[in-house]
Amino acid sequence: MALSERKLKILQAVINDYVLNAEPVGSRTLSKHHDLGISPATIRNEMADLEDMGYLTHPHTSAGRVPSDKAYRLYVNNLMERDAIDPAEKQIINERLRQDLGEFDATLRHAAALLSEITNLASFAMTPQSSQDKLNFIKLMPFDDDSVVLMIVSESGNITNQRLKINMPYTNESLDILSKSMTYQYKGTTIDEALKSRVIIDAQDDLNAMSMLADSVMPNFIKSLEDMLNVNLYMEGLSNIFNIPEYSNIDRAKAFIDLVSKREEFARDLLQRDDGVMVTIGSENAEEAMQDSTLITATYHVDGRLVGKIGVIGPTRMKYSKITSIVEYLTDNLSESFSLISGKDDNKDG
Repeated sequence: MALSERKLKILQAVINDYVLNAEPVGSRTLSKHHDLGISPATIRNEMADLEDMGYLTHPHTSAGRVPSDKAYRLYVNNLMERDAIDPAEKQIINERLRQDLGEFDATLRHAAALLSEITNLASFAMTPQSSQDKLNFIKLMPFDDDSVVLMIVSESGNITNQRLKINMPYTNESLDILSKSMTYQYKGTTIDEALKSRVIIDAQDDLNAMSMLADSVMPNFIKSLEDMLNVNLYMEGLSNIFNIPEYSNIDRAKAFIDLVSKREEFARDLLQRDDGVMVTIGSENAEEAMQDSTLITATYHVDGRLVGKIGVIGPTRMKYSKITSIVEYLTDNLSESFSLISGKDDNKDG
């Protein structure tokens, strides 16, 4: 059954008031604070109808009503208008995401911290799955007499550094030759392709002149590639939930903390979410600990290829119009920042 324009106005007023005050909303409150053009009695009848239709619920301890998950879904899909982001917040996002453009992970951590700071919610940022990320260059650098540093840089800007023990003498020239040979062999190949055993064997066959050095480097090279496939999950602002009325119950707060503490499971669930800005509300979430929470995620891109996730977790009673705008704006800026990182690495290689 479609909602009348009057019911929609009343429902939106209930949602706005409840999001603002975290208190059940009564007909007299709506009549006093909103110009609905109808009497409190009529508002009360309409609210009763909305409750029968599943859009409002009626807490036993209060005469007022609160929005249901169904109401929030209707609001997000049909009633919500994205808030304009404050220029000061835009400036903070733009500046902070470009503080350290040399480090992919550092920029991602900045983004998670920023999102938590601006929204006052728990936030997270997840590195992309890297199996299809392409290698850009490989560099071996001297460290001391019996060790070197192996650096692998992907096209997305993902960088891994590993110190390797080398049980043989080496020269800067031999490291440089091996670096150039490995870069020639692997540049433009995906991590998945590079991990195939035949590619690794062929590379060793091509480096006969320095086979002993290659024999020491290649196993560590493989391990570094495997490490690049790992997904890192950064979480910020978990303590913010204790300032939210919905999580004042210690058992509920503990269940929430337990959920996000299982990082591997949580990251796996995030990877399964669709691209774009996704909002799952209360009972739409599969995890029982998330049944009273909303999860908002967005996807960021690196040169249009790799995709990672960033988002927030909070109560179903949240300022959806503002939060979704901030998440989307920050995600767009994050993608731009990673493009700058990737461009820097291309310049280095050239």
